[in-house]
Amino acid sequence: MTGELTPSVIKRIIRQVGLKCAAQGQSLSETLVAFMVKAVVLDPRNDFNMDQILTENDLQDLIQLCVTRLLDTTNPSLSTIKMQVYFDMNYANRDELLSEQEHVLEGKVAPVVRGITESGPHAQEEMDNVYQKIVTYALLRSGLGSPTDVEAIREVTAALQSVFPQTEMITFILLSKKDKEQQLKDLAMLVTGIRLYNKQCQKGGSGIDDLPNILHEAIPSATRTLDERLNSCQLLAHRYTALLESMQEDPHRHSQIGIFKLKEALFNVRQHEAFLCILQSNAIISAQEVESLDVKFEAAMMVLKNTVQDKISIESKEVFPLFMELSKLWTGYQNEMLLLSFITNMADNLQQFLEIQSQLFPEEMLTSLLEGVTVKSDEERIKETMGTRVNVSDFKNQEWLFPETSDNFDQLLIQYHGFCAHSIGVKGITLPGNPAIGILKHKEKYYVFSSKEAAYIFAQDPDKFIQLNVEKAKKYAELIQLLELRHQFEYLVPRTQARNAKKGLMKPPPKCDSGTQTDTHILPPTIVRSYEWNEWELRRKAIKLANLRRKLTHGMQTHLSHMRRENCTQVYLPKEAGTQTKRDNSSNVPKPQIFLKGLRGGSSGPTHMVTVDLTRPLDET
Repeated sequence: MTGELTPSVIKRIIRQVGLKCAAQGQSLSETLVAFMVKAVVLDPRNDFNMDQILTENDLQDLIQLCVTRLLDTTNPSLSTIKMQVYFDMNYANRDELLSEQEHVLEGKVAPVVRGITESGPHAQEEMDNVYQKIVTYALLRSGLGSPTDVEAIREVTAALQSVFPQTEMITFILLSKKDKEQQLKDLAMLVTGIRLYNKQCQKGGSGIDDLPNILHEAIPSATRTLDERLNSCQLLAHRYTALLESMQEDPHRHSQIGIFKLKEALFNVRQHEAFLCILQSNAIISAQEVESLDVKFEAAMMVLKNTVQDKISIESKEVFPLFMELSKLWTGYQNEMLLLSFITNMADNLQQFLEIQSQLFPEEMLTSLLEGVTVKSDEERIKETMGTRVNVSDFKNQEWLFPETSDNFDQLLIQYHGFCAHSIGVKGITLPGNPAIGILKHKEKYYVFSSKEAAYIFAQDPDKFIQLNVEKAKKYAELIQLLELRHQFEYLVPRTQARNAKKGLMKPPPKCDSGTQTDTHILPPTIVRSYEWNEWELRRKAIKLANLRRKLTHGMQTHLSHMRRENCTQVYLPKEAGTQTKRDNSSNVPKPQIFLKGLRGGSSGPTHMVTVDLTRPLDET
């Protein structure tokens, strides 16, 4: 098994460590063993190197060191790592937990759903069996009562018959499988809403717990328990911190106490405090959700009562949505019950990881050791430094931020879980940072400090102190998760945490989607298609060209190609033109007026005719 620490070699080491621990009566998870193996390799005191080639003796020493640390029942560091692994593998946020619960419920009712949707009954007895399965499905889906409770089955059957009589089974059978599944869910919600309304009217409600009142009592109780445990944990952290500070000021004081174990105990309670804060925030959210559900449920029930009243028949389009709304709100109560139970169980299970440090430093010992030592809480330490702040003019190349001058200050991701960036690497203790002193922005990361002096010292050479913090985390592997150093020790992150960053102790670094586009070919292509690298190919082309010089080009025309030549003709388009003829004119001549006199003659004598021309002269016209 000699070689580098490749993944395959590490897997074999993990397997052997697990087997040896199991032989000693300790059954440990693979995640915990893997974390411990790599933590031992990372610790500089063990002189291992991830890149070096290890001999067989080195590998055996590594295995033995891991087994020794995993079997050490007096090691607070091991308890902290176990606590981190447990929380990482078991904690889930609201959305994940509810999604998992929905998946479990779907698996629970899946056999009943298949029996309903995949059957094609024809006889009346078969239809009755399918109808009874629908009753069972509605009861299981709602979670209101047991399938063995006769009274609950009777209520479900009566409610189902009021919205889905058996005469509609023929229409139901003709539906597709997808439509059947959807109608089953709708029927289950309607039945649940009807049963809740009947319970409110004191006409039923067998097997239905009074979830609102149960939650009103359970949430305050759980919150009080979390507060008590959190206060106790914080008090221990404050006492350990004060004791460590006094020992560092006077090294000869309490020399019989191992400072190494005391630091491990401090990190243990700090980690427990962080996990309790997460559970406490979830409990607060649950309390707010229950208050919102109370208002909505009471309003929905009031609307439903006003709609139904004492009416004998009501249109389904009016009342069905109200019943379904009641069902959805009741599902919200059930979800909050599940979340509260999960929070309580997590808090109870975390208590076991405090036992070792409490055994090493019992209450009587701490009381005697702290005689003459001032124990300060985190709030008191921050209050003492509220009047001091960094003078920005003292730093030319450093950027400092302050809460009152920074936009979105609450969104800043403070490094090291908000602890002082100077005290971790220098003193090896976790002191609360005070943002009012000043937040140092270094390489797009933000750091806070416990005092103005610590801020000035850190700002002189930030990279140096950041590396000191990394080295401290190598000695105390539990600091990797406590101080949010996962980005620097990615290969030490448990697999479940690496798979889902949301399960980690703290919120992951903010990320955003971005994209860039570049030209495929900025310069125009310069590919010479006629280029040949093969000299034989060039020789072949040369011979071909030489032969062409002695060849004649012939052309002929066949019947198929006759008159196939492409021709084009250009013509002049007719020009638009116009001509003008001579001018039209007219003249006016006098109208002839000639009169004759004496045509009738007379009684005597001859007739004398006289011509009178009255036409006007031409020049007068």
